[in-house]
Amino acid sequence: MSGIKAVILAGGRGSRLSEETDVKPKPMVEIGGRPIIWHIMKIYAQHGISDFIICLGYKGEKIKEYFYNYNLYSSDITIDLRAGMTIHRSQAEDWRVTLVETGLETQTGGRLRRIRKYLDSDSAFCMTYGDAVSDIDVGAELAFHHAHGKLATVAAVRPLARFGALHMEGDAVTRFEEKPEQEAGFISGGFFVLNPGALDLIEDDSTLWEKAPMEALAREGQLQAYRHTGFWQPMDTLRDRLTLEQLYASGASPWVTW
Repeated sequence: MSGIKAVILAGGRGSRLSEETDVKPKPMVEIGGRPIIWHIMKIYAQHGISDFIICLGYKGEKIKEYFYNYNLYSSDITIDLRAGMTIHRSQAEDWRVTLVETGLETQTGGRLRRIRKYLDSDSAFCMTYGDAVSDIDVGAELAFHHAHGKLATVAAVRPLARFGALHMEGDAVTRFEEKPEQEAGFISGGFFVLNPGALDLIEDDSTLWEKAPMEALAREGQLQAYRHTGFWQPMDTLRDRLTLEQLYASGASPWVTW
C-alpha cells in the first residue's frame, strides 16, 4: 500500500504495567522476544504499509536505540576492531521509521499535532496506540475509509467495558463516550484511519485525542466505525502481557499472520 503512513503513539508512561515500565516504555515490553510495537508494525506491514512515524515521550531513547541498532540485532556480522563492521546477512524488515520526540507530558492529541509536519498534507494515514494487537484487516479498513469520505474511521471492537464506547447509527458514530461505567457494546479499539484535516480539532499539547477531537468528529458526523469482530487485545496490565505471551508461545496468536 504505497504512500500510506502509520503513526504509532508510544509516549505514555504505562503506569499500570509498572513491573515492566519502570525501566522501559510500554511499547518496548516484549511478547515472544520482540517488543509489542514490533508486532504492531508487522500487522501494518502485512498490508503493505512500511512507512512509520512513532511518537516518543517517556523513555523514548529506548525506542530510538532499538531501531538504530535494529540491523545489528538481526544480522550476521564481522567486527574488525580497526576497520569497522561488515554485515553479511540481514533479516531487517524494509521499513522506514521516523522517531519524533513529542514531549514527556504531552497528551495523545498533542502528540498527533506535533507529528503533522511529517504527514502528507492530502493523504489519509493510519494511527494506533503502541500497546494493542489485533488481526484487523487494515486494507479493508482503508477501503472502507476511502468509500465513506469522512475525516475519520475508528476500529470498533467488543472487549471489556474499560475503554471508550462508540454510539452508532449504522456505520456513523453519533456520540463518543470515554470509559462508560456499564458494558456498552462496541468500543474504540484504536487502529484509526484519519485524514490530516481531523488534526485541526487538536488545540494544543494538553488535548486528549479521545476527548474533544473525537467527540467533535462524532458530533459533526465525521467519524465512522469499521466493525472488527475478530481478535483484539490491549496490554494494559501484567495479566494482559502474560495472556499475549501465552498465546504467542502456544502458536495460537491470532494477530500473527506473517
